[in-house]
Amino acid sequence: MGKNTFGIVKAVGLELPGVEAAIRYDGSTVLKADGVFVAGMASHGSAEPDSLVVRVDLEERERLLEDAPGTYYITDYYSPYPLVLVRLSQLNRDALHDLLSVSRRLALEKTRRRRQEGRDRQEGRDRPEG
Repeated sequence: MGKNTFGIVKAVGLELPGVEAAIRYDGSTVLKADGVFVAGMASHGSAEPDSLVVRVDLEERERLLEDAPGTYYITDYYSPYPLVLVRLSQLNRDALHDLLSVSRRLALEKTRRRRQEGRDRQEGRDRPEG
């Protein structure tokens, strides 16, 4: 992709169903699906400039780090979370689209899990004891 800005990421992300741009507490723009983080520019000082942070599952992250260490990386700050850092200069538009699609799917799965857990708790409270 060459020298990138979040504008390209935003344009590609907004092509995906249910993805919207939102403003974080620090004023930066992120992409969310159903209110759950999908992607944003890495803001922690441990990240390289022009790095994107996206949601991935931990097994997939290990595969990405092994298969393409020039594109994907992780720092100690981000490692506890299901995220990976991406050097935008190493991605083309198709690869970005695929990456954001996977991140969107994971965000929506998280939303579904939260809703189900809420229903389960509600049903447990509404049941008569006995």
